[in-house]
Amino acid sequence: MFDLKMGYRRRTAASLVLAAGLVVVSGTAFATTQSQQRQQGRAANQSAKHEARSDKIDCRAENQKSNAECRQEKRNTKQEGRQTKREIKY
Repeated sequence: MFDLKMGYRRRTAASLVLAAGLVVVSGTAFATTQSQQRQQGRAANQSAKHEARSDKIDCRAENQKSNAECRQEKRNTKQEGRQTKREIKY
């Protein structure tokens, strides 16, 4: 009788340890994926900012436009970068 109870307890304990291990591994995998998405989104946003800066400088130099006229183009470029970031993250 004693041996049967010990066997049941061992199986139950082993099952609980296995279940806990799976939960930890699943959480870690999700966190890693989320981190990669965040990094990719940040990279997309940063590249959009750099592109917007250079576009504004080019706009002013090539077209002889005022700063105010080129500003909207810069805003649009940055907004496109933000949208790309949202698409990556969500």
